[in-house]
Amino acid sequence: MNELSTEDENEIRHAVRAICQDFPDEYWADADENHKFPWDFYKAMAEAGWLGITTPEEYGGGGAGVQAASIFMEEVAGNGGGLNAATTVQVALFGLEPVLKHGTEEQRQRFLPAAIAGELQVCFAVTEPDAGTETTSITTTARKVEGGYIVNGRKVFISRALEADRMLLITRTAPKSASPKVTDGMTLFFAKMDPEHVKINPIPKLGRNAIATNELVIDDLFIPDEDVVGEEGKGFKYLLSGLNAERIIVASLCLGIGRASLRKAVEYAKQREVFGRPIGMNQGVQFPLADSLAKLDAVELLIRKAAILYDNGQPCAKEANEAKYLASEWAFEAADRAMQFHGGYGYTKEYHVERYWREVRVERIAPISNELVLAFLGEKVLGLPRSY
Repeated sequence: MNELSTEDENEIRHAVRAICQDFPDEYWADADENHKFPWDFYKAMAEAGWLGITTPEEYGGGGAGVQAASIFMEEVAGNGGGLNAATTVQVALFGLEPVLKHGTEEQRQRFLPAAIAGELQVCFAVTEPDAGTETTSITTTARKVEGGYIVNGRKVFISRALEADRMLLITRTAPKSASPKVTDGMTLFFAKMDPEHVKINPIPKLGRNAIATNELVIDDLFIPDEDVVGEEGKGFKYLLSGLNAERIIVASLCLGIGRASLRKAVEYAKQREVFGRPIGMNQGVQFPLADSLAKLDAVELLIRKAAILYDNGQPCAKEANEAKYLASEWAFEAADRAMQFHGGYGYTKEYHVERYWREVRVERIAPISNELVLAFLGEKVLGLPRSY
């Protein structure tokens, strides 16, 4: 099987860290506090070629697989940037997978090189207020007209919409009731973000505030036929093709935040003295930190296994979902322990662990809740009756 060598892994880590060292915790704290999109970081990653790491070479990319992408994402999130940094570059890794796999050659030539160069900003417009992760229940509609479609509807929890030039937009082109399967009748578009027909409303939230989360109100948006991705009515299938890669990437960014949290906690435990001794001498501090180390090391192996299977075309839904579940749970636990062992200082912004804690918490909910991951494992792996 094709497996990334230790030499290649180390090369990726060192190269990404060399960029990240110019964007320390203070940079990200300021971006988060002031709701500033990290354009300097984004441009640095684009100039170094990292936005195209997984894009095939014929379109100007690096042609790497999920193994390389997962290590890249772990380093991006684990060197102070957290979820703000990860979301800045995440769409570039596999966000355009539907265009690559199911779009036309003209679309690939038109969009992929621009995205790699950082000249084309993209967002995903899938989730809706009344549908959530039940994508088959979306109500945004695309009505066929001469030369294209007219779209109306609402999307919610859309990251990077304020910066995006285009959105990967899933709509219904046929009613759910009229389709042979509930997954039929949905069409995927790579649509322009026309401000006259797409209203963007930022949603105030707990964390990851350098990247806005938004509601989109779409009113009579015209999308030309040339921006349909694949065949009409098969958009849901196209979205599914990238889910396992997404799970692995999310697990990797969680791992990065978990390791950053643990690193902060260990440094503080060595330095902070209470009652004449460093708090790291206390087993009540030492044992939980050692427990987090063991858990993060274990989930790293699971992430690597899932990525190797994916890159070699092997089934990996079980491993990818397990990795996302465990990485998000254990990374949050590590961040929570880091906050606890910093005491009152952990609740302040000075030590940055509160930011890690706020950011990694959402990964137990998104892009799919851990409860739904368990439902998948229960049904598809254990063979239990469908629970939803």
